[in-house]
Order: sequence, then C-alpha cells, then structure tokens
Amino acid sequence: MLGGVIFDLGSTLIYSTGEKNWGAIMPRMRADLLHFLNANGYALDPAEFLTRLAENYAAFDQQRQTDWVEYTTAYLITQTLKDLGQPAPPPALLESARRAYYAYSETLYTVLPDAHATLCRLRAAGLKLGLISNASDNENVQRLIDQAQLRDYFDPIIVSAAVGLRKPNPRIFDLVLKPWGLQANECVMVGDTLGADILGAQLAGLRHVWLTAYADHPANHAHRGNILPEAEIASLSDLPALLERWSAAETK
Repeated sequence: MLGGVIFDLGSTLIYSTGEKNWGAIMPRMRADLLHFLNANGYALDPAEFLTRLAENYAAFDQQRQTDWVEYTTAYLITQTLKDLGQPAPPPALLESARRAYYAYSETLYTVLPDAHATLCRLRAAGLKLGLISNASDNENVQRLIDQAQLRDYFDPIIVSAAVGLRKPNPRIFDLVLKPWGLQANECVMVGDTLGADILGAQLAGLRHVWLTAYADHPANHAHRGNILPEAEIASLSDLPALLERWSAAETK
C-alpha cells in the first residue's frame, strides 16, 4: 500500500524561466559574486577569478556526478579564493556572498501551475509528502521553497548540500523513509531527472514516476532508453490518478 510520495524540486515543482539560457545566467551569477567580493574587501583580478571559479565549478560538478556526494557553493567560493592566495571569508561574509551569487537566478523561478492543487490532493488522500533536492546551497533551496509557498506540504525536506549526499545515492532516501517508518516499496519518487531521481529510486527500491514537463535536457538525453521509469507523466495533475490506479491494483 502506498504511504508516501517524495518529490524533487527543480523542474518538478518549480522551474526556471531561464532554463534554456543558463549559458547567460551563470556568467551573470559569477559576475555578481565577483562584484560582491571586491566590494567587501577582496582585490580580485576579474579574469583570473572568473576563470578559476569556472574551472573549479566544472571539476566539482564532474566529481559530484561521479561519487554522488555534494560539493557546496560555500566550498566552491572558499576553494577558489584559496587557489588565488586569498583568505577564506568569515561565515557571515560567506553567507552574504552566496546570497549575492544566487540573487538573480532566484528571480527566475516560478511554481508549476498545477503543483499546489496536486499536493493538496495527495495530502487529502492521506499520503505523506517529502522532498529531496540535489543542490549545492541549502539556503538557496530553502528560499526557493518559501518563494513558491511549498514548505507546509513537506516533512522532511532534504537538500544534498545540507546532508552531503546526492541522488542517485540510495542512502539519501533513508533520510525520508526512516522518519516516516515506511518501507521503500511503500513510497514513490517523482522527479524530472532520469540519472538522479529515477535511478536513485530504483537503487533504493522505491516506485518511481518520471515527470517530463521540463525534462528536455542533455542529462536525460544521455540516459533515455537506459534508465527506464516505471511510469511517465506529462503534468503533475496526472499524478493523483496514477497513484490511485496503483493503489487499487495492490488491493485486488
């Protein structure tokens, strides 16, 4: 019997209106970070800083995709400054630097139009709802959750930056299943990314649903045909009926 549903966040419950244009958004974010640091006591050569930041980002991103652990934005900034012979920022300054880094991108996110209605239906059906997000900055995710007014639906909320693990590492799902007291096969993972959400659910023994509304990105193209979801839906509004069919089939 199904008892809980775990959701991804980005491109599942919220999406960025700049999703197809990260090639322009990321340079803006890095420039904003550079401006903040230089305005707060650092004397950084722009070209040198931006080059090293981009190199470190690429290296850390490759590594976290390989070993399924999280490399945080705080680590990225601190390591980049260290590489350039600069001191690590104190905690308060580092927090403000991260906020400056994400400020522009956060203005681009909006909640999927059917997210609230779907979550209300699932909650009314008595299902537990949880959230697991792969992201390199916990506070950034928490702000996005509040911006979309999603917090009240979920318990627990797990962010990879806060726990050090990333989907598809099956251990991250235990952080939801254990508090719920449910077995993996009693829960469903819903997400847009085959290599993280669907593979992670498969490795952890959860049922799984691939949401395709905002799933047209290169990572999924690489896995299409190799990682096979149990079910696909084009809209969140399709989810309640699907889960009702699964529950009805289990009671026969």
